[in-house]
Amino acid sequence: MTFEKVVGLIDAPFTPFYENGDVNLEPIPAYAQMLHKNGLQGVFINGSSGEGYMLTEEERMRLAEAWIAAAPEGFKVIVHVGSCCVRNSRMLAEHAQKIGAWGIGAMAPPFPKIGRIEELVKYCEEIAAGAPNLPFYYYHIPAFNGAFLPMVQLLQAVDGRIPNFAGIKYTFESIYEYNQCRLYANGKFDMLHGQDETILPSLAMGGARGGIGGTTNYNGRELVGIIQAWNEGNLELARERQNFSQAVINVICHFRGNIVGGKRIMKLIGLDLGPNRTPFQNLTDAEEAQMRKELEEIGFFQRCNQF
Repeated sequence: MTFEKVVGLIDAPFTPFYENGDVNLEPIPAYAQMLHKNGLQGVFINGSSGEGYMLTEEERMRLAEAWIAAAPEGFKVIVHVGSCCVRNSRMLAEHAQKIGAWGIGAMAPPFPKIGRIEELVKYCEEIAAGAPNLPFYYYHIPAFNGAFLPMVQLLQAVDGRIPNFAGIKYTFESIYEYNQCRLYANGKFDMLHGQDETILPSLAMGGARGGIGGTTNYNGRELVGIIQAWNEGNLELARERQNFSQAVINVICHFRGNIVGGKRIMKLIGLDLGPNRTPFQNLTDAEEAQMRKELEEIGFFQRCNQF
């Protein structure tokens, strides 16, 4: 099967919650419009940024329905369907295809740990079969699940075995391995770069065309701008935008990373998405004030996503 490859950046959105922890679907239409306005090409929902493993299956399906209903024309909705129960994952895949998602994806489960390529292939195979008409992406993020497996070997194993295997969301530090995956079978598979801090080297060495990011929620204009500057041959501007994006990441690393600190930044730019679910430790008011100060010091609010 041949699928359209992603060009540009897809956002990994946060899941909005009410103060009591219930899922809040109300912000999603405005959220989708804001991302689209700032140059994002779609969303990869219910993943790590969206606290997907902390949602019930019903909540995940409701979120998928809400995002598809809110998506502007041409805006891709990829649904993360991975879970510790492969039967639940397949059910979520079936649901995503039924409601008109653009694609599906799944990371390896945090339990049980997957330690062999065949185990991972079988996991992906069962899930992908639930949505045979949609592109399936494996979400490679070994820091979350301990699945430190060679991705070229995964491509070799799925090639010809999983008909709708489209590619990998590659969220790992090895630009070398990313490039080797890009080169496999003359670029057969779609390799979506997954680390906002290294978009520029992925373009220069890995020939990336698309990616999925988390800081794109609030810094998407600059991250999209890296690709634009590179395509225009303006390396100095691309470097400046990449360095600024790293400065933003340096700030959120002081405040428990993108899932916690980044989600609170959404409030600071005008879209309050509520708290994180337990066991995440939400920012205190004092931490929020300090984060705002550090963002102001790097000129963030003059360059961030705009409504």
